[in-house]
Amino acid sequence: MATLSKYFIAERYVCAVKLVVQVKLLPTLEQAAALEATLHACNTVANHVSGVANRQRVFTRTGLQKLLYHQVKALGLSAQPALHVIRKTADAYTTLHAQIDAGLLGAESSKRRRKAESKPVAFRPDASQPFDDRCLSWQMDARTVSIWTVHGRMQGIVFTGKPSHLTTLAEHRKGESDLVLRDGMWFLYATCQIQEAEPYEPVDWIGVDRGS
Repeated sequence: MATLSKYFIAERYVCAVKLVVQVKLLPTLEQAAALEATLHACNTVANHVSGVANRQRVFTRTGLQKLLYHQVKALGLSAQPALHVIRKTADAYTTLHAQIDAGLLGAESSKRRRKAESKPVAFRPDASQPFDDRCLSWQMDARTVSIWTVHGRMQGIVFTGKPSHLTTLAEHRKGESDLVLRDGMWFLYATCQIQEAEPYEPVDWIGVDRGS
């Protein structure tokens, strides 16, 4: 009778932990006005995209981008902010549909669920907006950022934060950052990726007799 041998190949995966670091912006009055106008413009367009998505029942990033990208740019947004507005809207619908599928909005016949499905997802005028490295750059040594706005590129916006957060930001920032207006103050929530330490695997063991 033939003997079957099984061979197992162990692969080591390098895992990264994602953290979000909050830094506070200290904009001038002119810079703050530009940031506020940018949030309002992006969320006005997001509500337009949401309305079209709801009417035409198109909810994916790819579908909405094909349908509305050029239209969104014509509404006054540059290329990358236009993409982020479309993606933000699609992600909001993904969250809504996940809640529906999980039964968090009630049964199919429930009033709450019918209401949620019948109207477009709405964005507040000052809802947060994601930015990537094409429209937001960090000057770590100077503690400033440069960011795209509807009034042009705003340079030299000062930021501050806890020393430990700033160290993490300088060493591990990677990915998008969200511009947030909260209680009249401006923040950036920056994504950082930290490599997990590889687990230590001892080769030899030493026995110790502790007595009794």
